[in-house]
Amino acid sequence: MPYEPKVNDYVIWTTEMGLVHKGWVYFKCDEYITIEIGVKPKPNCEYTREERHKYIHTLLCCFPHQWKDLTYVKSRKSVYD
Repeated sequence: MPYEPKVNDYVIWTTEMGLVHKGWVYFKCDEYITIEIGVKPKPNCEYTREERHKYIHTLLCCFPHQWKDLTYVKSRKSVYD
């Protein structure tokens, strides 16, 4: 039975070209998942009074035909774990 990715799973994606990406499944729908491979603080914006988003997230799209290349590592209860 193939692995079915879920949000908050930590996965390793080895692409067909041999590239290895590690990260958390950040979003899932029927068409694709996104894997968060990096987070960094967002620089201050001089044009806004209140910053709603504090971080810049780097995400990769992984489509259902590529889910066979994912290796499940572990899960977390929420993004705050």
